[in-house]
Amino acid sequence: MKQLLLFVSVFFCMEAAMELHAQTKSGDKILVAYFSWSGNAKALAGQIARETGGDVFEIKTVKAYPDTYNECTAIAKEEQNMNARPALSNSVSNMAQYRTIFLCYPNWWGTLPMGVFTFLEAYNFSGKTMYPLVTHGGSRFGRSLDDIKKLCPQTTLGEGLSVSAFDSNPKDNTRVSTPNRDVTSWLRRLGTSNS
Repeated sequence: MKQLLLFVSVFFCMEAAMELHAQTKSGDKILVAYFSWSGNAKALAGQIARETGGDVFEIKTVKAYPDTYNECTAIAKEEQNMNARPALSNSVSNMAQYRTIFLCYPNWWGTLPMGVFTFLEAYNFSGKTMYPLVTHGGSRFGRSLDDIKKLCPQTTLGEGLSVSAFDSNPKDNTRVSTPNRDVTSWLRRLGTSNS
């Protein structure tokens, strides 16, 4: 029974990767949207864009977060407790042209930063496929995948990737290295890598 389940799982993963590969080769555009405070998600989003040929979009809040880790996490927790939707300072001009979305973000208090909630609620992602990449200090995706599913119920949520970026003061330096081998392997599995 386990072998059958493994075979079925592998089959569906391969089928999804082949479909995505066919989509990206047929001219469908890729958007790599990211929210980054420490620079980790930004660095990995840049790698994804280079390896897929995707367009990059920074999810940026009107009000910047403090540079110090403790102040930033306190504000992030307060926003989450209030279920806030921080205003964004920019927007994607033509979301309809993208069929594949890579969403890169840090895990803040077990889920997406609230500015990413704002971004996901601002657009219609119906019929698109979204691949999440989370940077974290040990909690991986937390409940962010469930939150993405709630915010974008008509979106196909593809295989995600979690990348550890733990540091006691991550603002001092970007802690993920690029190119990141896990990201490259993930993109190849998905069939989106140009290499």
